[in-house]
Amino acid sequence: MEVPEGLRAAAEFHGHLCPGLAMGYRAVEAAGQAMGLERSRDEELVCVVENDSCSVDAVQFLTGCTFGKGNLVFRDHGKQVFTFASRSRPGRAVRVSLRADAIPPPGEEDPAERRQAVLRRLLEAPVEELFEVREIDFQIPEEAVVYPSLPCEQCGEPTMQTRLVEVGGRRLCIPCSRGEHPLHRR
Repeated sequence: MEVPEGLRAAAEFHGHLCPGLAMGYRAVEAAGQAMGLERSRDEELVCVVENDSCSVDAVQFLTGCTFGKGNLVFRDHGKQVFTFASRSRPGRAVRVSLRADAIPPPGEEDPAERRQAVLRRLLEAPVEELFEVREIDFQIPEEAVVYPSLPCEQCGEPTMQTRLVEVGGRRLCIPCSRGEHPLHRR
């Protein structure tokens, strides 16, 4: 099984090569075929990921979309679904979703053998057998805004102004407002 150079580099970033990483690699490939993706140097490309699996590390590494730049958006839906949008094409995006039949259900095989078989399938199958790719209407999120940080009036930790919550006339960070701060549990 031949591992493409881009996937090898993503594995260096991620820490190991696995089926999840290959899935993200192939999702980016599918989006690239559909919309001519270019790596995002700043916030030109936006990606919405609907899972927090290994696949997201490949998406982040290959596209340049990151949480820090605000152009990698996480929606916890538990799906291998990725939406890619370019700010140069407002209102449109490409949604890449894993097909239900892309990976055979587990059988009686050894877990290590299954892992290799799934990895091989993800690397060797035509992208259209793995993913459904659709162009969709999409509202691109605004570019990231940096807000000033102010100290939480309970724990003192600097907190982005827009994330402070008023409780009893005091501006508190979200964990303190819920009694969940590890230093100040109620």
